[in-house]
Amino acid sequence: MGRLVKPLVVFPDAQSLGAQILRSALAARADPFAAGVTVGTRVPGDRSPETPRLPYVMVRLDAALPHSSMGNSRCTLRVTVWHEDADQAHDLAQLCAGLLLVHDGTLLRSVRPGTGPLPATDPDSGTDLSTFTVLANVAPTLL
Repeated sequence: MGRLVKPLVVFPDAQSLGAQILRSALAARADPFAAGVTVGTRVPGDRSPETPRLPYVMVRLDAALPHSSMGNSRCTLRVTVWHEDADQAHDLAQLCAGLLLVHDGTLLRSVRPGTGPLPATDPDSGTDLSTFTVLANVAPTLL
């Protein structure tokens, strides 16, 4: 009797996928609070209000849990938005959450709300920010 060979699968970088989705979707928006936004996956080095890098959106992987069948991975993405004031940080966070929730992709799929947006202040710079999470399923890639 032949031995059953499992397919070799890996999961793509959900953090990078989330950033790519937001980068593309926000570039197509005309909302004043989204003008000049930068999307990345690392905390910006200089987060002071005087820095022209605002607004800044950071996408980070909070948690990932592959399903036992390796046919799906569930992850939590945390999105943090730094902006010039609390209202714009909230508005941009709401827009980012909405853009992720309506995303219908083949790798990052069935995105659902998690927490937030929640207002906060960056402890290092005093810059207003807003943060939220989404829960998503990630499709595997067959190697």
